[in-house]
Amino acid sequence: MGQPVVHFEVIGRDPAKLRGYYGELFGWEFQTGDAATRAVSQPGNYGFVDGATTGDGEMGAGINGGVGGGEGHEGRVLFYVAVPNVEDALRKAESLGGKREMGPEGTPGALVVGWFTDPEGNLVGVAGTE
Repeated sequence: MGQPVVHFEVIGRDPAKLRGYYGELFGWEFQTGDAATRAVSQPGNYGFVDGATTGDGEMGAGINGGVGGGEGHEGRVLFYVAVPNVEDALRKAESLGGKREMGPEGTPGALVVGWFTDPEGNLVGVAGTE
C-alpha cells in the first residue's frame, strides 16, 4: 500500500495575500504561527490549515497543510483540492485573479480535473466528479 498525502504547502512572497485568496476560494481558515523552520516561512507568517476543515467526505477526508513564506521565499505548490464542480471552481479562481491552465478534463461522474495558477503563479489542481 502506498503512503498517503498528509500535508500540503503553498509558499509565496506575500503569504497574507495568499491566505486571503485561498480562504475566499475554498473557505479555508488559518491559525497563523511559526513553521517548523525559517527555510519554509518567515517566523509568525505560516498559516496552518487543519485537515478536519479541508474535506467533507464525498471525495475523502481532508489533509493538513500550511500557507506561508514571505520575503526571500520563492513560490512553490502542488496539490489537488476536491470541489463539487471543476468548471465552477476554475471560473471562481479566475474571478479572484488566478489563471486557468487546463481543464476541466476527464470523465464526468468518475473524475474531472483542472489546473489553475494562483496570483503568484503557483500551479494548483482541482478535482471532482463533474
